[in-house]
Amino acid sequence: MDLFDVQWIGFLALFLGTLFLLGEVLVNMRGIFGLLGIGFISVYFTAYLDTDSVLLIVIVYFIGLLLIIIDGKIVNDGTLATLGLGTMIAAVALPQPDLASGLYAVIALLFGTGLSLVFLKVFKRRKMWTKLALMDQLTKEAGYSSLSKEYEDLLETEGEALTDFRPSGTVEINKKHYSAVTGGQWLEKGSKVKVVEVDGTKIRIEKIDYSE
Repeated sequence: MDLFDVQWIGFLALFLGTLFLLGEVLVNMRGIFGLLGIGFISVYFTAYLDTDSVLLIVIVYFIGLLLIIIDGKIVNDGTLATLGLGTMIAAVALPQPDLASGLYAVIALLFGTGLSLVFLKVFKRRKMWTKLALMDQLTKEAGYSSLSKEYEDLLETEGEALTDFRPSGTVEINKKHYSAVTGGQWLEKGSKVKVVEVDGTKIRIEKIDYSE
């Protein structure tokens, strides 16, 4: 039996090709993963697809990959990435001679796609999908912790209302301007105020009553 007639070899070639191609998209491997992926995918399409439209199918497969890249770099909402993955699935499944072979091809592609995410834990990731909430977390390195600490330090400090509060406005504290609320109380511009509550970057103030 010819080695290339063994179905699991085709499964492995498609799995590794997808794994490394998507890995190259997700992490910066200086093209190494890309070359490996192209090599395995070339073996799969040339040795395991008995069709006269191999070139067209390869183009469709890489169009799907391109859609994923465009989504990660520009669109950032997952729509094109989903469409791209669907295009890649169609490219490997539709040319198969029977349902079982098509199913094996889809499983190999999805398996490779899923495992490519493991590379994110090991290698330096590319700037992909940075606008999505799960990828754009408020990290200490981005300076959000220091910002939170700055606001926490405002508790019990005094300042002056720079605008009328009805019930929100701008207050000056320690020569810096902050947005604040009064919790329902209306204050006139120039009123002396004190910070009574800080929740993240939300500041609540009260007017200082000097008669007490």
